[in-house]
Amino acid sequence: MAGIDLKTNKIMWMHRNGTVRDSSPLPLPFKVGIPSLGGPLTTAGGVAFLTSTADYYIRAYDVTTGRQLWQDRLPAGGQSTPMTYEANGRQFVVTADGGHGSFGTKLGDYIVAYALPDGAEKH
Repeated sequence: MAGIDLKTNKIMWMHRNGTVRDSSPLPLPFKVGIPSLGGPLTTAGGVAFLTSTADYYIRAYDVTTGRQLWQDRLPAGGQSTPMTYEANGRQFVVTADGGHGSFGTKLGDYIVAYALPDGAEKH
């Protein structure tokens, strides 16, 4: 994953995303960088959410610095692009988690929603 300054076309930050924890005979937790299906959801608040790697995580990144802000474990591989919506003044990030046979991840049929903290910048 990388952050690019669109005015200068320079790469501001870059790092490997994802582990082989859930798709390898040796469950290595190191960020080795793995193929992704889908891309990040970027919010107006400067946070990018990513679930498209073969490990069972959703991660949130600061788009300016690339620093990982948060992660949570998903019930299956989240090879999808997250979405966001607002209901009753609260913003949510939602991901469809179903795994992928070619990636060797657990298959499933899950929809997982996260409520963003009150006061978080919306959209």
